[in-house]
Amino acid sequence: MIITLCKPLTVDEFVSYYHFRWKILRKPWNQPKGSERDGKDKTSIHRMIIEESTNQIIAVGRLHFNTKKEAQIRYMAVADGYQGQGLGSKILRALEKIALEQGVRWIILQARWNAVQFYKNNGYEIVKKSYILFGEIQHWLMRKAYER
Repeated sequence: MIITLCKPLTVDEFVSYYHFRWKILRKPWNQPKGSERDGKDKTSIHRMIIEESTNQIIAVGRLHFNTKKEAQIRYMAVADGYQGQGLGSKILRALEKIALEQGVRWIILQARWNAVQFYKNNGYEIVKKSYILFGEIQHWLMRKAYER
């Protein structure tokens, strides 16, 4: 499998990127189109992985800055059938690298219960039990600190 890690640039790429986020993170819970977006999307850093043979998006993630010291990762998703192949870690490392280049001291995220171990494997620690999304998906606030 040949993959490309890139950022969406064109209108069509962003349409496909947001559709993928909706399909993986919202559609299974009957959430409407548009629920995969928020007010920080325009100022955030977006990354996606494309599978070259099909030209399909197979993983996405987003980074935004809460303060000069704190960045946050959101909307991480890997397509069914591609999980467990390191694609989520590739997106995560790319976003972390950007955050570190901007001088952040820590990165936070809200992990769904089924992704907690993935983030632990990537150096994140649980801060606390957080909110429940769509009445059923438990989230955990997680944090990764960097020495400066």
